[in-house]
Amino acid sequence: MFNEKFMRKAISLSEKNIEKGGGPFGAVIVKDGKVIATGCNRVTCNNDPTAHAEVTAIRNACKKAGDFNLEGCEIYSSCEPCPMCLSAIYWARISKLYYGNTKKDAAKIGFDDSFIYDELEKSPAKRTIPASQHLEKEAIVAFENWEKKEDKVEY
Repeated sequence: MFNEKFMRKAISLSEKNIEKGGGPFGAVIVKDGKVIATGCNRVTCNNDPTAHAEVTAIRNACKKAGDFNLEGCEIYSSCEPCPMCLSAIYWARISKLYYGNTKKDAAKIGFDDSFIYDELEKSPAKRTIPASQHLEKEAIVAFENWEKKEDKVEY
């Protein structure tokens, strides 16, 4: 259930992160009514294009939990997540997402992800970064081995 206190914390993190040289994004992960992890956008500070607030919070939460599965957790983000962060939220199996600003609000200040959404609609060969498949018969061996592995950890 939505809790204003956690959203305000995400918003506060986004504001304070600007003062620390980061981008205007903050995220808070909550489980059973308690904050288990936070994250801020540290892309330019860390020279890491994946260091978005939500991804950073997910990494911190998983490390603290000792698990890659964050089912039962909620994430509060100061902004609607970009495609990468939204994917990470799904992969982490977070149960609920709450956000403040929209992707349109982000686009207005230079954080426009619409080109990524547009790219995903194109065939791999027609994307801005063209992609093509090679050595598929060799590459499939790892998948076949995974499929046969009896003690694999599913995710």
